[in-house]
Amino acid sequence: MAATTKRLEGKVALITGAASGVGECTAKLFAAHGAKVVIADIQDQLGQGVCENIGSSNSIYVHCDVTKEEDVKNAVDIAYATYGKLDIMINNAGIMDPYKARVIDNDKTDFERVLSVNVTGVFLGMKHAARVMVPARGGSIISMASTGSIVGGVTTHAYTCAKHAVVGLTKNLAVELGQFGIRVNCLSPSAMATPMATNFLGLYGEDFENKVSSTANLKGVTLTIDDVAKAAFFIASDDAKYISGQNLCIDGGFGIVNPSFNMFQYPDNI
Repeated sequence: MAATTKRLEGKVALITGAASGVGECTAKLFAAHGAKVVIADIQDQLGQGVCENIGSSNSIYVHCDVTKEEDVKNAVDIAYATYGKLDIMINNAGIMDPYKARVIDNDKTDFERVLSVNVTGVFLGMKHAARVMVPARGGSIISMASTGSIVGGVTTHAYTCAKHAVVGLTKNLAVELGQFGIRVNCLSPSAMATPMATNFLGLYGEDFENKVSSTANLKGVTLTIDDVAKAAFFIASDDAKYISGQNLCIDGGFGIVNPSFNMFQYPDNI
C-alpha cells in the first residue's frame, strides 16, 4: 500500500477483542493504513498470532479482561507508554448469552455476565481512553453496538439491553468529551458470519447465509466483518472529523422497515 493511501499514519489505536473476528480484521486494516495497534484480548495465543501477522514494529499484544478495571487501565497505560499517545479506542469485546424464548427461563447470572462484558467493559474502555485523550485534546472512541440497539426481537434480552446501553453511553460521552475535541460514536451491524453469531443461531455456512438473506432488506449483498472494519476505519479517520454522538447502522436498511406490510413488492419475474 502506497504511503499516500495510509490514512491512519501516525495514529495509535487500542482495540479490545482484537484476537479474532471483527476486532482482528479491524486491527489488520488499521495497521495497513499506518496505525500502531494495541491488540487487547483474553485469547493470548490468538492475540499474539495477530501481532505476528501484522508485525511487531506496528503492534503489541496486551492481555485484557474488559470486566476488570485494572486490566483496561493497564492496556491503556501500555499503549501510552509504548507509543506516547492514544488516538483511537475501539471497544469491540463482547459476548452473547444462550437464546431462551421465555424471559422466565433466563438466568440472572447469564444476564449479568453479558452486561459485565458488553456494558461495563465498554464503560471502562471509554473511561480510561478519556483519561489520556482529554489532556491531548483529541481522539476517537468507537464502541460496538448492534441492530439489537434499534430493533426488538432480533437477539436476547441481555444482549439487546446491553447494546441499547452502549448507544446511551456513546451519546452521553459525546456530550461530555466534545469540549475536548474527542469524538464518540458506535457501530450497529446486523448479523454476519462470526463464531458468536453462527453459534447463537446454530446455523453455519450456507444455512446461515440463507437465514440472514431471507430477513434482509438489501438483497444481493452479504455483510462481512470486513465491511464493519471499514466502517470503523472511516469513523476513526479524519474523514469523519465532524461526526460524533452517532450510532452508525451497518444493516442494509434492516432497521428502518417493517417487512410484514409487504410494501413495494415487485413481481418475481421482473
